[in-house]
Amino acid sequence: MNFLYFLLIGLVAGWLAGKLTRGSGFGMIGDIVIGIIGGVVGGFLFGLVGLEENGLLGSLVTATVGAVIFVWAIGKVRGK
Repeated sequence: MNFLYFLLIGLVAGWLAGKLTRGSGFGMIGDIVIGIIGGVVGGFLFGLVGLEENGLLGSLVTATVGAVIFVWAIGKVRGK
């Protein structure tokens, strides 16, 4: 069940990041990958500033913030 939550949070976080940064998602698999990477990035960055996630909503916020930062950084590297 934890794996299902992991994928679901990744999917929603990736979709939200796509909506916030470019107006559309990246497709189901792309949203999941972006969301999972966002969870790692967000967890790392939140840890640096002393914030911690609690529960499903905290995980979703952390993954979404990380995914938005990840998509933004990839856009900068690609020159967009």
